Amino acid sequence: MSSDNSDPLNLGGHLFHSRLILGSGKYPLPQIREVVAAGEPDIVTLALRRVNAQGQANILDYLPEGKTLLPNTSGARAAAEALTLAHLARELGCGDFIKIEVITDTKHLLPDNEETLAAVKLLTQAGFVALPYMTPDLVMARKMAQAGAAAIMPLGAPIGSNKGLTTRELIRLMIEELDVPIIVDAGIGRPSQACEAMEMGASAVMVNTAVATAEDPPAMAKAFALAVRAGRAAYLAGLGPVAEATPSSPLTGFLGTD
Repeated sequence: MSSDNSDPLNLGGHLFHSRLILGSGKYPLPQIREVVAAGEPDIVTLALRRVNAQGQANILDYLPEGKTLLPNTSGARAAAEALTLAHLARELGCGDFIKIEVITDTKHLLPDNEETLAAVKLLTQAGFVALPYMTPDLVMARKMAQAGAAAIMPLGAPIGSNKGLTTRELIRLMIEELDVPIIVDAGIGRPSQACEAMEMGASAVMVNTAVATAEDPPAMAKAFALAVRAGRAAYLAGLGPVAEATPSSPLTGFLGTD
């Protein structure tokens, strides 16, 4: 399965040919290489605790070469903590891409949009390619884009829920109104939901739990890759309008009577 090089995803001036971003959590380290090989993402997310493993197995040893790493700031409860984690990721060799996660809600794990905005400002000033994970909110997303976010990553549903695009209308507004890429992150549970997000005009989708909890994670990763490509192709082709039933072929001219 090959990606379409004529339609790259631009994130902070960096071009990517796969619009599927895969997470690396929730499955054993030895399986990560197989899952990534099947899904063929250009970008793989990872938690810093799995990089700085303090003598234990290091996730970087299990990732195929040539992938862009997208470490997240999971565990940060304030913008300053996110900045510290970003610098740590850079020192560990993960590069300048950072998925900003600032979460103060311990029950539902919903992002703190105000602190996330503050983190975007701090990280972009420090030279990071900032991708904020946020609760869908057009006004806040616009502020993040103005602060320098390379993309906005609204949740489709609460993280780890596999409930799908429960926030689809809010995401649709962001896609229509913002000039930066919109990457749907969290909650997508089925390839059909990823396809729908791409048909809406999302620039990419990020998936972890749906793959990690599948009976066959590598096969599911491949299914998501196919769904993302199909959804993107449909969006570029231009979906037909929703209307009442009309025949696809004319009914006149052969049912008449003498």
